[in-house]
Amino acid sequence: MGSKVEVRTENAPTPVARFSQGVRKGNLLQVAGQVAFHPETGEIVGTTVAEQTAQAMRNVIAVLEAGGASLADVVMLRVYLTDTAHFGEMNDAYGEFMTEGPFSARTTVYVGLPAGLLVEIDALAVLD
Repeated sequence: MGSKVEVRTENAPTPVARFSQGVRKGNLLQVAGQVAFHPETGEIVGTTVAEQTAQAMRNVIAVLEAGGASLADVVMLRVYLTDTAHFGEMNDAYGEFMTEGPFSARTTVYVGLPAGLLVEIDALAVLD
């Protein structure tokens, strides 16, 4: 299946801990959880769930692209929200990125995130 390769891009935030933005092994690409940090400034983008969902999705897409994939290759997205009341707003913002089917599977989980962060998204892609 090949060796494990780190996927790194300046178009997504640099991890603050010991993990990769993404990892590819063979035809599998796992994108680490992405939050609404701006890739260049490291600042949180937006104060609403919609704004943060859009930035997290842009960060996921940047890592996918760095690994040779796109949203069309994603088989599973996991969304982590801090409040159940945010689901509708997140879902609307998420839908702006999902324009062509077949769509990936998705799970939404409710968690605690660092102060100011409302959403985190990770992705698993399978490349041909």
